[in-house]
Amino acid sequence: MVLTFKENEERVFRKILSILSDEPEIRPVQPQAAPVISFPGLTIYPYQRQVFRGETEIPLTHLEFSVLLYLAQQPGRVFSQQQIFEAVWNEDSDTCRHAVVSIIHQLRKKIEPDPAQPVYIQTMIHTGYKFVIPKE
Repeated sequence: MVLTFKENEERVFRKILSILSDEPEIRPVQPQAAPVISFPGLTIYPYQRQVFRGETEIPLTHLEFSVLLYLAQQPGRVFSQQQIFEAVWNEDSDTCRHAVVSIIHQLRKKIEPDPAQPVYIQTMIHTGYKFVIPKE
């Protein structure tokens, strides 16, 4: 059960809590803040599926956002194209190369200050991609 109260109903809320405190299965729950993944110049709001470069929102497709979030959640870790494909598309494929390369290309155009010299998503030759936290 979820109960919400206005500020002026705090006295009622406290009385209800004191009555319910004797019940072992009932406990108040505090809402948790939504996580934010923040890097110099780039902020990701996973629950809202929003990305900001500075103060400007960057519109991303569902797949672009999912790939970015997957990489950004583990900065510095190298992921193969196969790993990215399986995690984001939720399926196995031996022909994932084009799909992943295309999404990475589109992401770089949208989030990188200079897509030709990427600072966030770097290619690891013959290995895959990694998300890098740029120096400020």
